[in-house]
This record gives sequence, C-alpha cells and structure tokens, in this order.
Amino acid sequence: MISNVRLLNSITDVDAQMKGVVVASGSHGGLYPAAVASRAGLRAVIFNDAGIGLDEAGIAGVKALAEVGMAAAAADAMSCHIGSADDMMAAGRISFANGVAARLGVVRGMTVAEAMGCMARADMPSRQLAKQEEARRDYDPPGAKEPVLLVDSASLVQAADRGRVIVTGSHGGLIGGDPSRALKTEARLAVFNDASFGKDNIGSSRLPALDGLGIAAVTVAHNTARIGDAASALETGMISARNSTAEALGCACGMTLKNAIRAIATC
Repeated sequence: MISNVRLLNSITDVDAQMKGVVVASGSHGGLYPAAVASRAGLRAVIFNDAGIGLDEAGIAGVKALAEVGMAAAAADAMSCHIGSADDMMAAGRISFANGVAARLGVVRGMTVAEAMGCMARADMPSRQLAKQEEARRDYDPPGAKEPVLLVDSASLVQAADRGRVIVTGSHGGLIGGDPSRALKTEARLAVFNDASFGKDNIGSSRLPALDGLGIAAVTVAHNTARIGDAASALETGMISARNSTAEALGCACGMTLKNAIRAIATC
C-alpha cells in the first residue's frame, strides 16, 4: 500500500487525522461527498462514478474539486462495488479524472491502484469547497399526515426520524456490505438512487437488508434523478427497484416517486 493513503467505504467516515492524505472512497462523486472531502483537508480523492447519471451528477463533485485545486477522479461503477473502497482498490478502473488529476497522469481505464500512486504526488489544494447547504429539509405533500424528510446524504438521517418517509440522495448500496449501515432508523419508506445498479447490482443492495427489518425501501433510476440530490429524486425520480415491504405499500417499478409518496404519505 502506498503511504499516506486511506480507504473509506463512505467519505462521511473521514476524520481530522486524515488531513493531507489521499483517499479512495466508495461514495459517489457528487457535490455533497466532494464538499466533505474538501473540507476535511484531503490531498486528493477518488470516488465511484455511480453510473454518472442525470446531469452527470455522479461526477459533479469531481469536476468541482478542480476549481479549488484538488486532484480527483471517479471509478467506473461497473468495475467495482459502490460503497466498497476495498473492491475499488482491487478491481476499480478510472472513468473520469479532473484536470488536476489528469496533469498527474491519471487517465481513463487506469486501475484505481495506479491512479492512487499518481495522486500521491498531488499538491495540497489551494482552497476548499463551500459547505453544502440545505442538505436536510421537509416536504409537505398535499393532504399528508406529516412532512416527508429530504436528505441529500443518508448520513444525515437521525434516530428521531423513525417512522417517517425519508428520501435520500445517497446510493442504494450497502456501505462496505454491512447490513447494519443500511439506514440509521426504522423509516416508513426509505428512498435511494440506484447508481446505475453497477457491478453485481450492488446499487440496490440496501433494499433486501431493509426488507429483513420490515422497512419499505425503493431506488430511483440514476438517469431520472441527480444522485446526491433528494429534491431531484422527489421531483423527477422513477422507481427502478423496490423491496417486498415497499411493494405491499403500492410501490411499483416505473412509477414516479412523487406519486408513490403522495399515496403513502396520505394513508
């Protein structure tokens, strides 16, 4: 292993001891994870491209990091499991590199391990991305008994959100394959982005884990909603997968998420 490198299944696991290191993260490469990486003071980072998706949201953060001088790249979701830094290092292939990373020799098709070697030579970024605002907010469907919770990252879900309909911008893959990290509370319905499903259909692996807990869960198609953006999932997301608990609530593949939520939230 190259020195000064860390593997994180989720970028939200970063801590103050990692300032100045290069991180391979299983998180998607959207704006929220990029802001977390930047504000943690990392030297460089590689994310999963989550299939890139609507408005190229899966690599939007990788692009934005170039503006503050941080080398960043994304691994192809079909080459490695989203949510798993170990699989990224073992099998991941680069699909996109920002200009800072490209100048260090990172190119499309390179292994993630090779790219990490290149990025270990990166200078520290000159600035930091702004903190992402409005990452947690409420939506009131007409006639709903209580507001729907919108969170751009599932890391922002709290135990007190128990029993709510929760729309996240996060991918639907289990973090590090760990069922205990599927969701932080017992939601009435949990929504994720399918991140193109990716290698071994990992992008919907939270759904069966939550089904075992009696929690309804669905994914929205990555090309119908911007990953990392819960409001986008609500406005334009189309259900691409659902567990049996969600099916019992009337959720069906091809249904708009907004219509599914209106039906559930008013019951």
